[in-house]
Order: sequence, then C-alpha cells, then structure tokens
Amino acid sequence: MNFGFWISIVLFTLCEAKVYGQELKSSFKRERIKLDEGWHFMRYENNPDNLIYDVRPKIEEVNDNKVADSKPTEAVKIESKEDVLKNWILPSANDFINDPTQKHIRPEGNPGTDFPFVKADFKDDAWQKVTLPHDWAINKPFYTGDKPEVGGGMGRLPSQGVAWYRKKIDISKSDQGKIIYLDIDGAMSYAMVWLNGHLVGGWPYGYNSFRLDLTPYLNFGGINQLAIRLDNPNHSARWYPGGGIYRNVWLTKTAPVHVAQWGTFITTPEISSKEATIHLSLKLENKTTSTQLVEAKTQIFAADDFGKAKGKAITNFLSENISLNANEKQTIKSKTLLKNPMLWGIYPQQKQNLYVAKTQIFIAGNQVDEYDTSFGIRKIEFHPTKGLLINGEKIKIQGVNQHHDLGALGAAFNVRAAQRQLEMLRELGCNAIRLSHNPPAPELLDLTDRMGFLVIDEVFDSWERKKTPHDFHLIFPDWHEADTRSFIRRDRNHPSIIAWSFGNEVGEQYTDAAGAKIAQELRNIVHEEDSTRPASASQNFAKPDMPFSKEMDFMSLNYQGEGIRDAPAYLHLKGGIRTAPLYPAFQKAFPEKMIVSSETASALSSRGSYIFPVTLENSAPVSDGVGANPVTKEVSGYELYTAQFGSSPDKVFATQDRHPYVAGEFVWSGWDYLGEPTPYYSARSSYCGIIDLAGFKKDRFYLYQSRWRPELPIAHILPHWNWTNRAGQITPVHIFTSGDEAELFLNGQSLGRKKKAEFEYRIRWDDVKYQVGELKVVAYKNGKFWSQETLKTTDKTAKLLATADRKKIKADGEDLAFITIKITDKNGLMVPDANNKINFSLEGLGEIVSTDNGDPASLVSFASHEREAYNGMALVIVRAKKGIKGKMKLIITADGLEKTTIEIKSY
Repeated sequence: MNFGFWISIVLFTLCEAKVYGQELKSSFKRERIKLDEGWHFMRYENNPDNLIYDVRPKIEEVNDNKVADSKPTEAVKIESKEDVLKNWILPSANDFINDPTQKHIRPEGNPGTDFPFVKADFKDDAWQKVTLPHDWAINKPFYTGDKPEVGGGMGRLPSQGVAWYRKKIDISKSDQGKIIYLDIDGAMSYAMVWLNGHLVGGWPYGYNSFRLDLTPYLNFGGINQLAIRLDNPNHSARWYPGGGIYRNVWLTKTAPVHVAQWGTFITTPEISSKEATIHLSLKLENKTTSTQLVEAKTQIFAADDFGKAKGKAITNFLSENISLNANEKQTIKSKTLLKNPMLWGIYPQQKQNLYVAKTQIFIAGNQVDEYDTSFGIRKIEFHPTKGLLINGEKIKIQGVNQHHDLGALGAAFNVRAAQRQLEMLRELGCNAIRLSHNPPAPELLDLTDRMGFLVIDEVFDSWERKKTPHDFHLIFPDWHEADTRSFIRRDRNHPSIIAWSFGNEVGEQYTDAAGAKIAQELRNIVHEEDSTRPASASQNFAKPDMPFSKEMDFMSLNYQGEGIRDAPAYLHLKGGIRTAPLYPAFQKAFPEKMIVSSETASALSSRGSYIFPVTLENSAPVSDGVGANPVTKEVSGYELYTAQFGSSPDKVFATQDRHPYVAGEFVWSGWDYLGEPTPYYSARSSYCGIIDLAGFKKDRFYLYQSRWRPELPIAHILPHWNWTNRAGQITPVHIFTSGDEAELFLNGQSLGRKKKAEFEYRIRWDDVKYQVGELKVVAYKNGKFWSQETLKTTDKTAKLLATADRKKIKADGEDLAFITIKITDKNGLMVPDANNKINFSLEGLGEIVSTDNGDPASLVSFASHEREAYNGMALVIVRAKKGIKGKMKLIITADGLEKTTIEIKSY
C-alpha cells in the first residue's frame, strides 16, 4: 500500500476543502442536458452585422455542373483584415494542437459585444421558434432557372447566408463550482458563440463536433443569454451541406476535476476465445487553481441493446491514484484481462456484442465524476491477398457510400430516419458504410455499432487545393490538425469503425512530393491519436508510382480498379481522367497492402423510368438521348448508364471477380442524396443511389441484392410492362436473379431459357417485342427451381394504397413514420407510370413533416402537402407531437381515385 499517497489525501482533505466547499461532503453528478427546444432563429442572406470569421475570396465565375473528377485547383490568395474574428475563434482549437508553441493566444477585447443579437435585452419574439436539430433550408422553395443563386451542385436550396440562434438557459445557484460546457455536435458553418454578450469561441468546420467552456461567462442563479452565429457561404460544397444547427446541442455539467472531453480510449490488442487484454487510456482534467489528488476506478459491464451498462461488473481495472496539477490534463494508462470475451462482429455472420466501461473519479473518497465508454472487442486484419478479416473470418466488403443528408428531412439529423436507411441497406446485403466525405452525427455510429455495419470514417473532401471557391481549403492551414484530432478522439471507441480516411480525391494527388508531404502529416496525426487502425486517403488520380500512394496504409481506390473512361462506350469522351484497370499495378507496387475500392460504379438512374433504345454494352456513359431524356431530366433505369468516370455494376463485379485479392467495394452510392445531380444540374438531387431519395428501391437494388445475398431467392424483371405506345416495338427485358439460369415467358409463350455466362450478372432478352399482357420469369439455380416473378400490364388508375413502415411511434417529437403511397388499378396492382397529383392531410395529434416522390428533377418543396406521384409512388413523413399520446389519421386523396386513410398511434 502507498501510505505516502493516503497521508497526502488526508492532508489534502484538511487543507484544500475550501476548493469545493460543501460539495466535498456529497458527490458531484455529471449532467448532460439536451438543448433542443426553445430556440429563436433568424436568417439573412447578406451580412449586415460584419462579424465575419475571415475574408473570403471573391467569386468571379462558378461552373456548378463540372464533372465530379475535375482536377482541383490552387487556392486564391487573400489577405486577412484585422477586424475579422478568426484570432478570437482559433483558441477553441487549442486542446487539439500538440505542439505548445503552436497553440493560439486569444487577443484582448470582446468583439461583437455591442451587436444587438448577443444582448440579453434584445427582443427576439418575432423570430422563428425552432427545435434542434434544425436545417433552415430544407422546407424552403427550390431555386429554379439557369442561373440560380444556389445551383444544382448544392441542391438548389437556400442553405447560404448568415443566421442567428438565441436561447435563454437557466443556471441554478447550486451549479456554482461546477464547470459548464456547451457541446455542439454539428453546426453549418463558421459557428461563433456568445454568452451574456461575451464571445466564447467557435468552430468553422460545419461537420466536426466541438466543445466550449461557458463557465467564465455564466450568471449562476439566473438567466443566461446564448447567441450562436452561423455563416454558411454559397459555393462551399459539391453537395447539399444543409444550413443551421443541424445536430444535437448539449449542456454538460461536471465537477472541476473530471474526465476530459472524449477522454477515454479503449483498445484490445490481444484477443483469444479464452481472454482479451483490454487497455484503457484515461485523460483527466483539473480546472481548479490548486493540485488535486485523484483516484480513478473503471469497471466493465456488458451492454444492453441500447448500449447501456447492464447487470454486475464483469471485470475492472486497478484503481489509479495521481496528483493532478492546477489547470492540468494528465493521461493514465492501465490494462486488465477479460475472461471469455463476447466479440463484436459484422451482421449477419457475427454477433454485435458491446461493453460499457464505467469510470468513476474520486477526491478524498468523494465521487466527483462518472463517465461511460461504449466499446467492442474485435480483431481486424487488413490482409494484402485475403482481404478483410474480422475475428479471423474473411469478410468481403459489400459497402456503399452515404452522404449526410436524410432526403426530405435535409441535414437535420434524425435517429429513426438514419436507422431506416441502414435497415434498407441491411436488406440489400450491404455490410459496410463509407462516410462521404465528412464526420457523421455521433448517433449514426451508435447505430452502426448496434447493427453490425463496418465503417470507414472520413474527415476531409479537400485540403489546400480547392474544389469549390469557398470549401474547406480556406481554413485547412489553420484547422486541419484540430479537425483531424477531434474527429479521431470523438469516434475511436466505436468498434464498427475499421479504418480512417483523411481525404477524398484531393487535389494534392497532382502535386507530387508536396502533396505526399501533406498526406504524411495527416496520416501521422491520425496514428498519434489511434495507432490501432489503418489510415488512407481515396485516390482517383494518383498512380502506384507516385509519392502520394506511398503514404497510404492501404490502397483506397476510387474508380481506378475497374478503369476510368476505358471501356468501348467511353472512348469518345474528352477531358477528365482516363486509365485502364489498375488493380494489378497497385497490387504489384504494394504487395504488403490491402486494396479496397472506396468508390465504385457511379451508375445513374431514375426509379421506374426506361429510355429506348437500350445500349448493348454492359456499361455506357449517359448523355442526352443516350440513356437519358433532357426534357424530363430522367436517366434510364436499365442500370447500364453511368457518370463519365463511372462503370455499371456489371463491369465492377466482373473486375472485382477477376481480381479476388481486392477486399471489396463501396458503391457510389447507397441512397440518392441532395445535390450533385449528374447529369442534369437543373435538378435537385443525385441519380446514383441504389435507393432513391424517398427510400424507394430502384431496379439496381435487386442486382446488388442478387450478388450480395446469393442465398436469397430473387428473380426481378425490368422494365415495367405498361407501354401503350410501344406495341410491336423492341422493348428489352433484363432479369436480375441470384439464380444462374432463367426462362422468360410473354403471355405464356417461352422466349427461351438462358444461363449467366462467366463474368455476367444479368440475363438479357434484348429483342423482345412489346405486347400487352403478362411477363413471367422463372429462375433456376443448379438446375432446380429458385424463384419467379410476374409483371402484368395494369388497368387504368383507380385506387390509393398507403402503407407505413411502423404504425406505432413514440410521442417524443423525434420519432417518425414513413408512409408509402402507391397508385393502383382496380385489381390492386401498382400502376408504374402513374403521376396523379395527390393531396395529404392529417387529423389528430401529429404533423406532416415532409413529402417526396423520389424524382431527382422535382422542384416541389418538401414542405408541400400536395405532390405528383412519380412512377406510381409518393412518400409522406409523419411525426407525433411531443408528449401527446394518441391517434392520428393521414388522409390521402387524388382526383378520380378512391380516397384512402391510414392510422398511426403515438405512445
């Protein structure tokens, strides 16, 4: 026993009780309070307050619809003016800057103190009352026309502008002596925070979570005025960024001595079926003015289905005792053994077992803090020829890329909406997500942990070279270290994360050794924060012999594996990157490194839309009249057409199967997303999803499902069979099946039985002549019946059919019901070319949040309660009122069709 330490504890208790006063007699309790309600909001498109973070370059010319793989360019040089607020905001990054000499010193003064919006007596009653998370643009009208203020690349929604959020917070007198933090999970963008007229700090990058210490500016025992200013520049992204405080905001109350922000890191370097060695890195912070003698205890519990500790402790780390100097942070490292560990693994092959480490901090025997860390025990190996191994089992990566928006809900994060996306991806057979191209809401990673998805967590889309005039390159020199370190610290305990990505298709690929040097710096930062996972940046240009590639822990290739613009149908294209399939070259150059395709395909389609004639190639670039209709802005759903740099799923599958050492793919993309509407930038959202923006399956869904779930009997016919003007004309029929053979029947007559050839993934009948009636396919596997599907020419539209993903939702103001509307004929068959205008109204204790139909070209506001069906379908999203349990009835009507209703209960 360390008698000297305990004597010091006694002396501390006698001499330093004044530090805490009466709080030493009872335990502090860490509180985390969600600040979601009671906000007042105001936005203006210009900047009358002049409280700018920094000057930005003037935009001379913008090409909104340039090809996505266009070469990034050098930054425009600008000079900062002295009246900008950057120097007051930069110190917010200090906890994430390792070199003490590079930390920022806050200047004297308090900018903005005279501006009315930061003052407590300013009357904001006329401002809009909002609840967080909040996206100010999503329910506004779309910009239209050829020269909109915000173009198709950023979704044609008014996400630009300066906005203020104000909220009064009541801090009790009993909180005196505590440290009060403001934790913001995400605010878009250039957030600056005032409390009671004092500029507290901020964070420019809209995707990173950050913390500010409010304590020095608080009025304990009274009302405090919080004011948050956001400045979201136009031309700042290649997709829809959203606008506003679009993730959760928290008030965290701690004792002066506490576990630091994201202060735990749990690793499991040694794992067997009998035991696992668990390492804990614990960072403690002392915000008192004197030395504190601290004891830290950590126990490990099994986690329940919601990631919370359950039952009794399974094991514990030895108690650690340290002397923590005034205003010091100190890290304690310890380890323990866990017998018979329950491993975390991928769905569905493995189980998603989770644990919780509960850390308690004591001073003089009094508990002053408690901090929970969720984690999982798993072994991950990136093997150069076997690919990815999870707990010793080879796992083929069947992944997709996902942007951060939630369709008609915009950027405002919602757990249920994100869960719905993951549920549909799980049904698809997807087992991995690449977060493109920014850190996600933290709750998304809680979902991937519980649902068994693998994750590549990504932080940047650009470094010093720009893709758009006002993107992250403007702040990269000042903020890249802080953004990278904070991103890693927040997320590194999630077992679903298998790798870090510190860049996507950055312009530094083109700058030889200079770009490689930046890559090396970022990779080193990542490894300083987490040495247990590999790190890379995705490459769509850098070749195996370039310096950039050498700085990667694994090869993360965008489109280069299957080749870019190299197939026969792409040879006429001019400009852009052109390369043959490069898997062999990368494997030869880096035989010790795993290869994965971080972006594949970029196939394009509009759900349920088919355009003739159909290419005979297995992959072709879309253009007006070739797989696309420039009048309706639709891309053919035959799933053969792609972006200029892309490849069809069929071509990707063949290339991967020819190179089995490749660990797998992340398809571009899982869901359609707002912005980047290649090839029609007069539209609002992308065409590249396997699932459309409303959450309806495209035909491509069944092509991927056939490959990714080969044990599931699937037989899917395309196109639909309602072609009133195509009698006698060639209308190709394609079959997606997990079988290996199929026979097609038209009105009972066999059109032949065909087998898939090697490296073929669909069965084609390209000479079928249309006639009204019935198409039927019977699929076989190994010579035996496998599955079948029938399509019929429908009668005229007659009815409306409504189905909900769930008929019971929580009355918490957050849970949602997603209701699908289908237009059917009198026999109940969906009419696949119906576009009737539908009206929605709601009776009872809820509200219609938004509507959609999945058409990328639709510029009807998501807030509208009236919209046309798109190819027979529409979507309504409903929410219950907070705290009110009961029933609500959605009423759906359309001229000439039978009215229908659906009831949702809230509990």
